Amino acid sequence: MRNTAKITTAVAAAGALTFALSACGSGKDSSSASDYSGPLVVAASPTPHAEILDYVKDHLAKKAGLDLEVKEFTDYVTPNTATEDGSVGANYFQNKPYLDDFNKKNGTHIVSVVTVHLEPLGLYSHKVKSADALKSGATVAVPNDSVNEARALKLLAANGLITLKAGVGNEATPSDITKNPKKFKFKELEAAQTPRSLDDVDAAVINGNYAISSGLKPAKDALILESATNNPYGNFLAVKKGNEKDPRVKKLAKLLTSPEVKKFIEDKYAGSVIPSF
Repeated sequence: MRNTAKITTAVAAAGALTFALSACGSGKDSSSASDYSGPLVVAASPTPHAEILDYVKDHLAKKAGLDLEVKEFTDYVTPNTATEDGSVGANYFQNKPYLDDFNKKNGTHIVSVVTVHLEPLGLYSHKVKSADALKSGATVAVPNDSVNEARALKLLAANGLITLKAGVGNEATPSDITKNPKKFKFKELEAAQTPRSLDDVDAAVINGNYAISSGLKPAKDALILESATNNPYGNFLAVKKGNEKDPRVKKLAKLLTSPEVKKFIEDKYAGSVIPSF
């Protein structure tokens, strides 16, 4: 039985850092991040991150002497700002390109601890059964944060649907498209909104966690799916720099990369989430 605090947030990109700091850190001294007593509070996306953490909490943590508390967040901003200000001790929801971009833009000091899994990004549609069936002028929704938008465009390019400017990195946008044979129109949405857009657009590129939480099965339902080979987008446990040696964090890192967790991921997600260890 889950005993998880659910926190639903709607954080706009503009001013997100200020809002999240005030919402999550008011009245709390940031020095609390160095207090290693009490439970380790981890911010996580609901699926699959919180589900994996709940498995650890329910089946492995007690034996390892770890008091673990899981807090769910539905956006990609607040978990980092809450980790930065000490409202939580760690987070589990993101990949390195996203974190590097976030730290650079927001002046935060979050670092990775251990990579746990990959959620392949996929293209989905309620209107066609294959990517080739998308008509000329079709509207494709993509995540609007810089790293995930670039990742979405790279997925489309890797499958021959568009061509991107040579050497484009993790800040690629539709303006970097050099060839668009089917004249796709791109609708930029908050990542969490992309599954809900499927009835309004012809197709949408959706992050794995949001696909799963909306009832999609990436390994089965995606028209095209990101390859796991040499993929830089593995999701990891992260903390504010300086807290890597927190004994609670070390215990959790070990448990998250245990044989038991690997089996749980493989059994529960059937290829839609892939262990990275």
